Amino acid sequence: MADRRATPELVGQRVAAAIPTPRPAARRLPPAALLLVGAVALLVLAGRRLGYGLAEYAQLLVDGLATGSVYALVALGFVVVYRVSGVINFAQGAFVMLGPMLCISLLGPLPDTAAGLLLAALVATAACAASGALLHRLALHPLRDAAPLARIIVTVGAYVSIQGIALKVWGPRPYVLPAFTTLSMADRLVDVGGVVVQAQSLWVWGTALVTFAALGAFFEGTVAGKAMRACAVNRTAARLVGIQVDRMGTLAFALAATLGAVGGIVLAPSTRPTFDMGLELGLKGFVASIAGGLVSFPGAVAGGIALGVLESLWAGVVLAGFKDLFAFAMLVILLLTFPRSRAASEESA
Repeated sequence: MADRRATPELVGQRVAAAIPTPRPAARRLPPAALLLVGAVALLVLAGRRLGYGLAEYAQLLVDGLATGSVYALVALGFVVVYRVSGVINFAQGAFVMLGPMLCISLLGPLPDTAAGLLLAALVATAACAASGALLHRLALHPLRDAAPLARIIVTVGAYVSIQGIALKVWGPRPYVLPAFTTLSMADRLVDVGGVVVQAQSLWVWGTALVTFAALGAFFEGTVAGKAMRACAVNRTAARLVGIQVDRMGTLAFALAATLGAVGGIVLAPSTRPTFDMGLELGLKGFVASIAGGLVSFPGAVAGGIALGVLESLWAGVVLAGFKDLFAFAMLVILLLTFPRSRAASEESA
């Protein structure tokens, strides 16, 4: 006769058999991604009603990828600062303006050559990086224990101050930065299968790709980059293991200012830089970072490119004069869905 006594092993087996095996949760797209996909579908359908074909959509896509790459650079600055210091840096747009304006001023006494333009761009970018570091040390470091809202207000005040100084120095008139290919106001156009591509757009894409790769190498292969990643995960734990969190915050602001300056400089030949250009580009970079969840570097890149393409489609399908309205409407909708989007991004980060 078999022994029917309930041994601990037998009880454990019965309990395990009674518990159903959990199914892995299906990964869902965050609401922001679903919103962007739906917006693309609606705009494409609206374009079809106007008789748009493949060539028209390809042209709008090329134009949107150029501006979207700049939005991605600005959005990366928001993400870097937020992940390391927990601050939403609304002064980011000021560095998007300072980069090209300083580059134009420095280019005046330099020779009108590619080397002169490169030197002016490098010096302007370095000056913006130093300004970002000073902003953190002088304005935000003393408030490191203050409420997040207080630090956000400080960044808004910093933007207004920098814009006011720029108005005093450069005035309200627009300036011109020569195209990188021709070193003149007239840029070279490339016809690819009926799609017209500005040579400056190639510079934008190339600069963005190099910057993305350099940023990834910095965070993966350098001690400072790994320390910044540790601060992004847990600032208290990073401080306990000897990482100087305040220094990493200063480095994050300098890096964000560099990204903003690079984006503004490569975009400037396609526009006419003014003292207030940073407001629009900064807010659109913020929209892109929100679309990516505000904590994800790939999400910020995807959000910036998606916003640029959507803006281009909106301008081509609806009205070009309402191009900015689309981005700010997206901002309102994304802020309503932001908590879910951020949670989804943090899970995938």
